[in-house]
Amino acid sequence: MGVLSQVVLFPLAPVRGVVWVAERVRDMAEEEMCHPSVLRARLAALNEALESGAIGPEEFDREEDRLLDLLERPAGRGGRARVRTP
Repeated sequence: MGVLSQVVLFPLAPVRGVVWVAERVRDMAEEEMCHPSVLRARLAALNEALESGAIGPEEFDREEDRLLDLLERPAGRGGRARVRTP
């Protein structure tokens, strides 16, 4: 980046800082949501929901497959895991 472009883009520095912080917060939240202990707790809650009749077997199977895929995904490989909260 040249000196002129730095001078011209200087007013946008706070916006870039906020975007950087937001990206770091997002990354940390995704990492926490994909942590094995969190995924196991969600699997346990899913089993309880099935046993109590709150969800049906089809929904249980679909969500269980998704959680198990996230749990089996190697950390740091294949990009970020996207977690959809119910």
